[in-house]
Amino acid sequence: MAEQAGRPQRPESKRLGFGRLAAIAGALLLGACSTVVPRGAESPNRAPPPPPRAVAPRPVTGGIPEDNQRHRVALLVPLSGPNAGVGRSLANATQMAIMDTRSEQVRITTYDTAGGAAAAARRALAEGNGLILGPLLAEDVRAVAPIARAAAVPVVGFSNDVSAAGGGAYLMGTAPGQSIERVVGYARAQGVTTFGGLVPNGTYGQRASTAFLRAVESAGGQVVSLQTYDRVPGAISAAVTRMAKNAPYGAVLIADGSGNAAAAAPLVRRNGSPSAHILGTDLWNAEGSLAAKPALNGAWFASVSDGLYGQYAAKYRARFGSAPYRLSSLGYDAVLLTVRIARDWPVGRPFPEERLRDRGGFSGIDGAFRFGRDGVAERALEVQEVRGGAVATVAPAPGGFGK
Repeated sequence: MAEQAGRPQRPESKRLGFGRLAAIAGALLLGACSTVVPRGAESPNRAPPPPPRAVAPRPVTGGIPEDNQRHRVALLVPLSGPNAGVGRSLANATQMAIMDTRSEQVRITTYDTAGGAAAAARRALAEGNGLILGPLLAEDVRAVAPIARAAAVPVVGFSNDVSAAGGGAYLMGTAPGQSIERVVGYARAQGVTTFGGLVPNGTYGQRASTAFLRAVESAGGQVVSLQTYDRVPGAISAAVTRMAKNAPYGAVLIADGSGNAAAAAPLVRRNGSPSAHILGTDLWNAEGSLAAKPALNGAWFASVSDGLYGQYAAKYRARFGSAPYRLSSLGYDAVLLTVRIARDWPVGRPFPEERLRDRGGFSGIDGAFRFGRDGVAERALEVQEVRGGAVATVAPAPGGFGK
């Protein structure tokens, strides 16, 4: 069951009603305390029985009610502020997963991180949660991880910033380096040997550059030119001009959103590489307008599989009346992972963290994944091609992992 922190839980329909339960308990109590004495056996000298001892009523406490039958799991997401839309979509997805799995072993309580992720984590731990799903942002994962680690509670966050992983924090987001490695490997298999790269300045660009250089070297190709740019008007055009000095290329990676990629692609082809394949990253998978950009026709990018996402999105719209954020599938899959592990997680015992490192991995809406020793999710990715106003899979994702 999914609920928001602080709201009392409604009794389940399968349980006895409160009135009936109280009546049965009262009858059992009377039956246990009364004693039948045979006639004539009374002893006039026996002292009268002592009066019943008064029992203090149980105190009424705040917070969510006690539950000794299910695992308590906290969901930490923003429910207010600028990221509230994504957070609410993640919360809806976890609720949907609980209902779809019909799990009676797991109860999820949602805590708003907009007022501070650390404070939300402390409250979740104080209320007895044995696993934390979330937070959304890398800085929030960094704030929550040491607090949860001190309580021996693992954190399964939704960020893709690999620097936030480790020390009991696991990340479900797709690391950019994995999508770059997958699409470069595909391009190399299609006969591409020379590569150019356009990456934005900043942390994402630095990691994309490192991943690109390693991926091309590992695939047996050659990076002829790698140019960086600021995200300001005219900067990417200047980067293409600098890159053209070493043209032509068999493929050019544009490690940016589809808008900047669509602006750069015609420039790449006009500046000495008319037949270059444009390569993108998993950033494109979250953009609904990607297929409507003619400049990217024929471009390749790698991401999680969309095979099941369409069904999930349709069901989400029917249930909640709006389209989900693409990232919300991480919340759904986090619940599937939790429900699976809950079978071997005795109620009242610490969460078996070693099960998160199962080398056989897990599966969900976004396909197969498993956590490495660094706490980063390794994902089975597919390669897609922008083709005539649509997106088609040209290299399916593997179905799972070997041991």
